[in-house]
Amino acid sequence: MGPETRRRTTSAPAELLPDTLPDSEADEPERGPFRRCLVTRERQAKEAMVRFVLGPDRKVIPDLAERLPGRGMWLSAKADVIEQAARRGAFAKATRGEALVPPDLRATIEDGLRGRIRDLVGFARRAGQAVSGWQAAREWLQAGRAGLLVQAADGSPAEKARLVGHRPVPVVAPLDAGALGAVFGRDRAVHVAIARGRLAERIAAEAARLEGVTLPSGTAPSRGSRKPGRDPADDRARPDASDDGRDGATGGQV
Repeated sequence: MGPETRRRTTSAPAELLPDTLPDSEADEPERGPFRRCLVTRERQAKEAMVRFVLGPDRKVIPDLAERLPGRGMWLSAKADVIEQAARRGAFAKATRGEALVPPDLRATIEDGLRGRIRDLVGFARRAGQAVSGWQAAREWLQAGRAGLLVQAADGSPAEKARLVGHRPVPVVAPLDAGALGAVFGRDRAVHVAIARGRLAERIAAEAARLEGVTLPSGTAPSRGSRKPGRDPADDRARPDASDDGRDGATGGQV
């Protein structure tokens, strides 16, 4: 197969790809920052993928931390890709044997990613790299200290837009207000600012993976995960009643 033909095969839709995994691809070593997806055959950055291993009982296990022993099998972090892998027996073909796929595989991945995001936000809080509350987050935005905003998926879209405006700060909404609040020892938290740096980047990457495995391919992101477009021009903007900015000090202060 010539180079031109191989490129066409790599970029073809998943449903048109051959049903067998070439040995040269199945046995690729896990080195470097890129991996090949079992379904699409595309090589992507690891941060945009999910690793799987086969347990002793031949059960397919998602390895979100990429630490479990065994030969890794990689899929793009997309809902339709994961569903196709389970339906078409991609894991069994990759391992050349039986591979038991749990019926709740995608739900397990979603729960695991949410847990990782909670842990990372909690680590940021303990390290003094996160604050919660409308007013505290706004102060960090104005000072240029925020590298990421984590906002509650069930928070008010209008308040989210008023807080962020046109500021060039990434916004993600992977957790509900109750889950975010628990990280800060509160019932609810709608607005959380994360300091610039590696932690903000890791949280953003995990949120992107979660959004990918949660939403079917081609579905528009939720409003909470977009960058809202209106700038709060004055100090009269009131915090979301469910996330009073006055207690933003419950997060760590840098």
